[in-house]
Amino acid sequence: MKKKSPLTSQFSRNRLLYLMILPAAAYFITFSFFPLADGIKMSLQDFRFVGASSYIGLENYRTMFITPGFWRVFGNTLILGLSNVLLTAFVPMFIALSLNEVANRGFKRTFQSILYLPHILSWVVVGGLWVFILSPNGLVNAARVLFDQESIYFFVVEKYARGLMIGINLWKQAGYVCILFLAAISGINPEIYEAALIDGANSAQRAWYITVPELTGTLKVVMLLNVMGALRIFDQIYVLRNEVIAEKIDVLMYYVYIHGLEQFKIGYASAISVFIFLITLLVTLLVRRVTKYHV
Repeated sequence: MKKKSPLTSQFSRNRLLYLMILPAAAYFITFSFFPLADGIKMSLQDFRFVGASSYIGLENYRTMFITPGFWRVFGNTLILGLSNVLLTAFVPMFIALSLNEVANRGFKRTFQSILYLPHILSWVVVGGLWVFILSPNGLVNAARVLFDQESIYFFVVEKYARGLMIGINLWKQAGYVCILFLAAISGINPEIYEAALIDGANSAQRAWYITVPELTGTLKVVMLLNVMGALRIFDQIYVLRNEVIAEKIDVLMYYVYIHGLEQFKIGYASAISVFIFLITLLVTLLVRRVTKYHV
């Protein structure tokens, strides 16, 4: 009788698991890998919707690197993306640590619900809400008038542009990330806290020496997810952008949208998309290595 190979034996033992994975694998092959391969091909072409598309090699990439506008939006993307990566990880963790010390369960649950609510709203709703709040007749300016200060339309002042984008994104995402940290905190063995309490540790010491180290794994996951999305900012900019502040907040994905869907420079837009993919992949692998996420 012919002996089965290790690979065949493994497949035979786990065939039900492989069958369960098959739909997900088919989905990613159809909607991720094929479009990626097609995008790489188009980035090497002078792509045309009508007529034959000719191959031009790396010309689209060369054009990308020598275009001043590209480096401007790349810089904006790095500033906004890095700010989102750090703030959307550490601020929610601080909020979770603070909520963990709240004894009143009713207040704690109510605050969690209010904090999480912005996450389920679309960027269209969030954008409209903040435009109303920060408009010349909005809530913020109404408060300023009470102190005899002049009204400001914040969304048309360049110096506020990036801060607003970063702050509004944090307001929208903080609740979701905070719940991840709270879930991790709830899984910490309470006996560790009891032992620390017996040893005389106060709440700040328990948080710093027990809770924070136990949240390291969750922090790695959050950082990795944030890094993967750092260069793919689009919805927020599309909703809140205007020409006055465009120079400060235009990002790579919006740049792709303008050149690809409005100007029909598909090859050039595909080259930028491939560039975004490669940078995201490299940074993600670097973060995994630095944080030892695989361990």
